[in-house]
Amino acid sequence: MDSWYDGKERGNGTIEIKYKIWLEKDGRVLFGHGREELLRAIDECNSLSAAAKKLNMSYRAAWGRLKASEERLGIELVDRSQGKSMHLTPVARELLNQFDELEKDTAHMLHKAYQKLSHIIDSPSGK
Repeated sequence: MDSWYDGKERGNGTIEIKYKIWLEKDGRVLFGHGREELLRAIDECNSLSAAAKKLNMSYRAAWGRLKASEERLGIELVDRSQGKSMHLTPVARELLNQFDELEKDTAHMLHKAYQKLSHIIDSPSGK
């Protein structure tokens, strides 16, 4: 789970706004942090097997998640045409870029919301 906070201690701890973002269709995950990590590991390692090892997951689990995302999204995320080597497709790179932008936009929006709420949180009486 991601969070945004201002780093200020309040009473017994730090106030944080928690959030987690993923894409779903018909109740099934299309893309989220796990898929993002898998694609980034594939990009770094140029191999699904090496990416799975890097992420401490089984090859079967990595393959299943990759295949499920491709089927649910209706797009190829990796190019398998170069033997055992695996590379991200241009659309996978764009998906990663757009997901990063969504994360940044969300963090920015939560920062603004936190600033609006901070006068209540900072007030001893809550008024």
